[in-house]
Amino acid sequence: MTETSLIRRARRVVFQGEPGSYSNLAAREALAHCEAVPAPTFEDAFAAIREGTADLGVIPIENSLHGRIADIHHLLPESGLYIVGEHFHRVRHQLMAVKGAALAGLKSVVSQEPALGQCRKIIRAMKLKPVLWADTAGAARHVAELKDPSIAAVASSLAAEIHGLEILKAGVEDASHNVTRFLLMAASPEDAENTGAPVITSFVFRVRNVPAALYKAMGGFATNGVNMTKLESYQLDGAFTATQFYADIEGHPDARGVRLALEELQFFTSSLKVLGVYPAHPFRQGPKDS
Repeated sequence: MTETSLIRRARRVVFQGEPGSYSNLAAREALAHCEAVPAPTFEDAFAAIREGTADLGVIPIENSLHGRIADIHHLLPESGLYIVGEHFHRVRHQLMAVKGAALAGLKSVVSQEPALGQCRKIIRAMKLKPVLWADTAGAARHVAELKDPSIAAVASSLAAEIHGLEILKAGVEDASHNVTRFLLMAASPEDAENTGAPVITSFVFRVRNVPAALYKAMGGFATNGVNMTKLESYQLDGAFTATQFYADIEGHPDARGVRLALEELQFFTSSLKVLGVYPAHPFRQGPKDS
């Protein structure tokens, strides 16, 4: 990941969840020079950034298998924070239990519902009883506290390390393309420079209540050759007539095509807010040829 000066200066990064969560692991990967600190909720994580107890936040926004992360799109526009980078984390599930446990002796497995759903093959093959838990790191902590060799957890390698569990089988996920995208959030903006390097611009907007407003609003991106990599809608305040959109596009607002597309977008929107202009993560380029 291309580092901005703000990222280089950071010393504390906040993530949502327990120590050992995949967000914790992503924070260590993305910002290895920072101390990673947990927050119980996304609201608490955002507050830590605004109040300066954390320099940055690593916040999940979408997963390749499960889509967008609930609540994040609602929280982002009103958070008062800015996107200064992104990180893609490859989720690798580990089957773990207390030390001395054996695969043959396992009877049940504890984890968050999405994690259990991503490991159906091994759970079925081993005839394990799935037990739901609020989160993967908490499931690992629970198994460590029970000290029962017949109960396993599906969680990260970091969770196994923190809670002293033994990984009985690594990489137990069914799909190898399980990737979560995280946003690096800060209290102040630091837009990437327009150097020609790959850049992502993220923004939220509301279309005017006129026929074909969204169609017309999107037209400027097509005619100006701007690639939109993400467009998601969600209702505002429970009203089915008020819709807000979150979008990611490739390119810098200072680039001619992007500038013209955003200018055209404004003709058909009642509000437009740029959340960040930041370097595109190398993951977007896909695997390199060997």
